[in-house]
Amino acid sequence: MERRVLGRGLGALITAEPENGKDTILLLDPRAIAPNRYQPRENFSDAALQELIDSIREKGLVQPLIVRQNDTGAYELIAGERRLRAVKSLNFAEVPVVVKTVSDREMLEMAIIENVQRQDLNPVEEANAYALLMEDFGFTQEQVAKTVGKNRATVANLLRILSLPEQIKQALAAGAISLGHAKALVSLPEQGAQLRLLEEIITHQATVREVEEYIAGGSSGAGDEPAEGADRRTQPRPAGKDAHVRQVEEELQQCFGTKVTIRHGNKRGKICIEYYSVEDLERILTMVRRTG
Repeated sequence: MERRVLGRGLGALITAEPENGKDTILLLDPRAIAPNRYQPRENFSDAALQELIDSIREKGLVQPLIVRQNDTGAYELIAGERRLRAVKSLNFAEVPVVVKTVSDREMLEMAIIENVQRQDLNPVEEANAYALLMEDFGFTQEQVAKTVGKNRATVANLLRILSLPEQIKQALAAGAISLGHAKALVSLPEQGAQLRLLEEIITHQATVREVEEYIAGGSSGAGDEPAEGADRRTQPRPAGKDAHVRQVEEELQQCFGTKVTIRHGNKRGKICIEYYSVEDLERILTMVRRTG
């Protein structure tokens, strides 16, 4: 059931103003609103939801839900998943909504932006959302970055973690390791080594810097067992890179907008420039050709 809202009382509570007369303000039965099929967020805190339920019970729903009508005329949620769950739990008969006319792509964009701005997504959920924009709607990394208000390198680094084994992504989503740990693990070429190092990180609570230095020293955690009875944390770690080499790495990373690794020997070495898609490779090649 729906009915149009008249008067100024409800309008004073609504922060999402109608755009160019295209949006509609309604009161809807929350049970008639279908969840957002593109909701990037998978994990919802029970404690946080209960706090929201208590707040809405006391003060009411101050911020309206954002919905759209699909091709069948049914209402689908765009933004406000936690609020929708809360009002359903409270058996509200009606809630204020702003009905927007948006495409599937715009619906996904709005859902992502809402969650990213509120920092509601864990890194895996955020990366999956960006990948969906690229795979289903043809976004480039630059377009994703512009849409969510982040730089392209940040988006590229997040997308890289999707190549990690599921066990590592689960640990990241659960907060057992940080995004910095995950980024370091991506640089290992073999999944077995990634999983072994994951175990070391969790067991010994290794810092991101320790993991980076361990990997930079050429060790993957594979087969590097300490002497019997020795504590792994007391084992000598490979020496870190020369400060000048690190500085050059950082300058190249800033230049190319991607991870750059320098393997420096006594007289010779290698520079590894990473890319994460054909589009990314073409972007780097264009930069190199311009300086040639």
